[in-house]
Amino acid sequence: MRVVVGIGNPGREYAMTRHNTGFMVVDELVNRYNAGFREKFKGLIGEAVIGSEKVLLVKPVTYVNSSGHCVLDILNFYKLTPQDLIVVYDDINLPLGKVRIRRKGSDGGHNGMKSIIYNIKSEEFQRVRVGIGSPETDLVSHVLGRFTEEELAVMRVSIKKAADAIECIIKEGIDTAMNRYNPD
Repeated sequence: MRVVVGIGNPGREYAMTRHNTGFMVVDELVNRYNAGFREKFKGLIGEAVIGSEKVLLVKPVTYVNSSGHCVLDILNFYKLTPQDLIVVYDDINLPLGKVRIRRKGSDGGHNGMKSIIYNIKSEEFQRVRVGIGSPETDLVSHVLGRFTEEELAVMRVSIKKAADAIECIIKEGIDTAMNRYNPD
């Protein structure tokens, strides 16, 4: 079993904000697999089969800064390890729309990643980062701001690409996915 977690904030006021890019990717996967959501473990969870693998598609409802509580509960309940986890999230250090896969790593200054790493006590999990560009204003206004129409056109393509990358990780492995989807 694999767990795909999108980082974001619950509620309509945060829908379509840059910080909810992870949620948008999980929504794309839920739609592709007709998974639907149910609330459990402090998150919205959809179940799908990708390739031959059962996959939980998760949107924590704990807000970005507390995402790790939901992730820890799921890993503990299903007796999974960090290696079974794929986290998808927004990254201000990547240009708008760039998708980058990493095998493991630090939190990169992302509070949702800090929470997950702190709670599961490991950096040894795969992640898919989606660029939202650097802020021209302050950081909080940028990540909690909505995409412009022009940005949204780019992000629609990137969200599909990130979902494709996650499918590739699950079906063909991280090395194939990194070779196929990471920017030059």
